[in-house]
Amino acid sequence: MKKSLRMTEGSISQKIIFFAIPLFLGNLFQQLYNTADSLIVGNFLGSNALAAVSSSGNLIFLMVGFINGIAMGAGVVIARYYGAKKRDCLKKAIHTTVAFGLVAGAVLTVLGMFLAPKILVLMGTPADVLPESIVYFRTYFAGSMGVVMYNIFVGVLQSVGDGRHPLIYLIISSCVNVVLDIFFIAGLGMGVGSAALATAISQFVSALLCMVHLLRVEEEYRLELREIRFDSSMLKQIIQNGVPSGFQNSVIAIANVFVQSNINAFGKMAMAGCGSYSKIEGFAFLPVTCFTMALTTFVSQNLGAKQYDRAKKGARFGVLCSITIAELIGIIIYVAAPVLITAFNRDPDVVHYGVMQSRTIALFYCLLAFSHCIAA
Repeated sequence: MKKSLRMTEGSISQKIIFFAIPLFLGNLFQQLYNTADSLIVGNFLGSNALAAVSSSGNLIFLMVGFINGIAMGAGVVIARYYGAKKRDCLKKAIHTTVAFGLVAGAVLTVLGMFLAPKILVLMGTPADVLPESIVYFRTYFAGSMGVVMYNIFVGVLQSVGDGRHPLIYLIISSCVNVVLDIFFIAGLGMGVGSAALATAISQFVSALLCMVHLLRVEEEYRLELREIRFDSSMLKQIIQNGVPSGFQNSVIAIANVFVQSNINAFGKMAMAGCGSYSKIEGFAFLPVTCFTMALTTFVSQNLGAKQYDRAKKGARFGVLCSITIAELIGIIIYVAAPVLITAFNRDPDVVHYGVMQSRTIALFYCLLAFSHCIAA
């Protein structure tokens, strides 16, 4: 049974929403990766460990974000060829993307392992938090190949309109992550590094499941191991489409790193509180993320099929939905902030900082929704 979805025909709103729903559920479970870490770390290992996880988050996004931006550009290229029904170009684009992911994963592993202490010190991470931050950061990047390849494989599947299989694999890997978190931390009494280890293992599981599916699927986008190589023309297109997205992710991440550096100056309670809010924000922004991803696939497939008016109508629909949903969620977070932050840590100082950041940012979600959708 065909699981891919062509966006070039049928109702515009139904196609976008139908594709966005599994994307939303998939991103929901992916967000559980990080949130499970923070909830379990905060409640079993305390504020110091929670601050260590929080201090690493923006750095991880900075280093992984650029690669994911390139992967997004690859998805645009793949979706265009899929929409245009150019089988040979489609296969070259997919295999070039996978080759890029393998190289990028290896580079990230080396950079993350060696640069962790220097970057965390430059960010002004407090001395009492620094050792645990380094352990978490290095452990996470030891498994960065799984993170990169998961995003590459999911990008391929989503580009051809398959949101179902990534969702199934994310549910499985999320369950693995939560079980390992509890086993390592609550059961074995291991430290903060075990939270990163659990995440890395679960990402490898999801990447492996996606790869096996692509190797077995009887479609034009099937993965052939012997065909994994760089095609210069495809690599050029991927870089041209992906570098802007990569730089956008990097600029946002760099800004967040500077913000995190200032937060670090206020001590570990501020780090823990603001880190707790970042997990809430991750959930809050899921609808916008899924509409952004759906729009990228929808517009790219229709551009490939030269249906420009349909692409414009779909973009307008997606932007309107994203802005409306984002602002409603922002209002809910503004009201419920104390209850939400308390779920991560009950220390009054942690709650104070978390609520303050929540209520400062939440009402402006509509602006973020607009910018993300326009970028897509």
